[in-house]
Amino acid sequence: MHKLIAVLGGNKAAVAFRKTVSGDPTGAPQWAQQMAIGNDVGLFGEESAVWQVHGCISTLVGGIRALLMQAAHPAALTGVAEHSNYDTDPLGRLERTTRWLTITSFGSTEAIENEARRVNEIHKRVTGNFPSSGNQSQPYSARDPRFLLWVHCAFTESFLRTFEELGYATLDLGDKYIGEWSKSAIPLGLVSAPMTRAELHQEMERFASQEVSTIPMTPPIVAFILKPPFGKGGLFFYKILCNAAISTIDQPFLSILGLKKRSKKWLKLSRVLLDLLSYMLGHESPSQKIARERIKRIELSHE
Repeated sequence: MHKLIAVLGGNKAAVAFRKTVSGDPTGAPQWAQQMAIGNDVGLFGEESAVWQVHGCISTLVGGIRALLMQAAHPAALTGVAEHSNYDTDPLGRLERTTRWLTITSFGSTEAIENEARRVNEIHKRVTGNFPSSGNQSQPYSARDPRFLLWVHCAFTESFLRTFEELGYATLDLGDKYIGEWSKSAIPLGLVSAPMTRAELHQEMERFASQEVSTIPMTPPIVAFILKPPFGKGGLFFYKILCNAAISTIDQPFLSILGLKKRSKKWLKLSRVLLDLLSYMLGHESPSQKIARERIKRIELSHE
């Protein structure tokens, strides 16, 4: 293990990775202090399936998968292309997504409400038209429950699927996780998210047969996700995680994205690297630690 740490740059690699994901070399950007505010557990809590799944380092693979899956829907893809600076500031977009996911998972209801207001204000501006089948133009809005449902389902399936396929699941948390995480969509305006594994599977099949499609901007955005502007060392690590993510994507989504199936061997290799990274970074994120301190403070105040 120590040889592999040396290859990846040891502590320097850990610091660089924290900065890439969170925007801060310590892994605790300013927004992480949102985990300290409020006087309740939040939507979930330490014993929840959400804490187990989102507190796992498998979210690195899950996040890549979620980005690819979102690109399969022409409305979501057009929204990203027209209303984000993904090509000039890809790490900024990653950091903003990480912020929402982290605060919603581990924050108090007050912190979650604050974060939802921020995201909803951004979503108000994300409107336009996207090309559908037959080259017909259709309107989209990031606040439309139809498209919120797609993004939610893509996220939910991606984080659960990678958590399980990387071998981090010791119990079947599927229904519990899906039911719990459905609460995360309510502050954003989605009140009809899937509650069980069967319901999620049904929605994904419906999207596959009725809504996803390839549009002209699909290939360049997928190509960008496959090879973002990281350094050589970062790209080496990222490619392994990316291939692992692709190995968990089903048809017809692979066809829509123009991707070939990857071997499950990438999952085994990714597991080794993720365990190593977890060893270097610590098995719990700074945000989780702050959240636990908040919960402990609340418990002590009630004694």
